[in-house]
Amino acid sequence: MTEEAGTGMKVIVFGATGMVGQGVLRECLRDDRVAQVRVVGRTPIGQHHPKLTEIVRDDLYDLSPVAADLAGYDACFFCLGVSAAGMSEADYTRITYDLTTAVAGTLAEVSPGMRFVYVSGSGTDSTEHGRMMWARVKGRTENALLAMPLDAYMFRPGFIQPRHGITSKTGWYRTLYKITGPLYPLLARIPGLATTTDQLGRAMIHVAIAGAPTRTLTNRDINALP
Repeated sequence: MTEEAGTGMKVIVFGATGMVGQGVLRECLRDDRVAQVRVVGRTPIGQHHPKLTEIVRDDLYDLSPVAADLAGYDACFFCLGVSAAGMSEADYTRITYDLTTAVAGTLAEVSPGMRFVYVSGSGTDSTEHGRMMWARVKGRTENALLAMPLDAYMFRPGFIQPRHGITSKTGWYRTLYKITGPLYPLLARIPGLATTTDQLGRAMIHVAIAGAPTRTLTNRDINALP
């Protein structure tokens, strides 16, 4: 990676307005090993930093008009995602599978071999045939990414505790985190149960720089990384 040559790593972040994406972006801006951060999304994130540039685009399914601006990056942190609650499989597939693979396909064309870190979820079904709709779709998405000419890693976090003022955009998630926040020290004692937004961000940066022993990382693996 370029970081090893002393020039710093260049990363792209999708989903920087969500809870996980906010945490990843915060750690990227704080980490001296990351030299440049390009955020891609539908709305401005409202932050300014010497490392930070933005591409604001309504249609993320077709990145061909901005593909040249995405070339030459070392890693992509793909943090876009939605809850499957109340969604049909077709709608959830369009957002989860179609969007993710469209973005990854563009990046594979302009920067083949780029390290691509995908935020999936605990319980994802790699067989694609389980009973849980969201798990099947996530599994199909992971399998597609692993088949692309990218150096792809799947992060499967379970419970994630937001920190440093980071919040979820989903109302019932915010309520849940208010309740569990005081309990996090107890939850953290159970190996592999929980992680935090800052630990998740640091782990993704570590994998972008150094890789990992496995292509799929759970909370236990995430928490074990520097």
